[in-house]
Amino acid sequence: MKILIVDDEEMIRAVLREYIEFEGHEAAEAQDGMEAVKMCREENFDVILMDVMMPKLDGFSAVKEIRKFSQTPVIMLSARSEEYDKLFGFEIGSDDYVTKPFSPKEVMARIHAVTKRSAGQSSSQKKDYYEFEGLKIDIAGRNVYVDGERADLTPKEYELLFYFVENEGIALTRERLLNQVWGYDFYGDDRTVDTHVKMLRGNLKEYRKFIVTLRGLGYKFET
Repeated sequence: MKILIVDDEEMIRAVLREYIEFEGHEAAEAQDGMEAVKMCREENFDVILMDVMMPKLDGFSAVKEIRKFSQTPVIMLSARSEEYDKLFGFEIGSDDYVTKPFSPKEVMARIHAVTKRSAGQSSSQKKDYYEFEGLKIDIAGRNVYVDGERADLTPKEYELLFYFVENEGIALTRERLLNQVWGYDFYGDDRTVDTHVKMLRGNLKEYRKFIVTLRGLGYKFET
């Protein structure tokens, strides 16, 4: 596995690199967002660890640029723990968000979770195409159309919607959604699921009606 570490602090890059290489993976480093975007255009990475506050080009802006040509999983690293920052990170397409100071072991657990979830997503698909009234979902092509217009979903919103439709009619607890869509047991909470469901519903417009809230439990995709 090849992991890109993007952080303007040399010590943080060194610590993360040590743990990554200790576990037998390959690490590359970038000092700012601009360098990270350039590297991602030239090389393929399995996971990107992206600091938020950096010179030249901040992490959020870098992720926006990378998402124009790559769906590589991104884990944001930030000293800022405000909910707004986390939500914004998810909205622009990041897959996870770790608040500094963090344990390198926790970061490695997140890396394994993200890659495991990505691999499981491709192997567990049941169908390539779904259609519910004016909502069309092309899983193979990772496209969603609402009344003929392509919906601009983040990678996590795609995965959440795909998991919903593949389990149509089944009551899904928040814990199950965290485990299956995010791929980890201990680092997410109910707000993570609820926030992404809210964003997904907004993008589905009138077809938000298909995602039914089960009070005190979770959600169900029902047509």
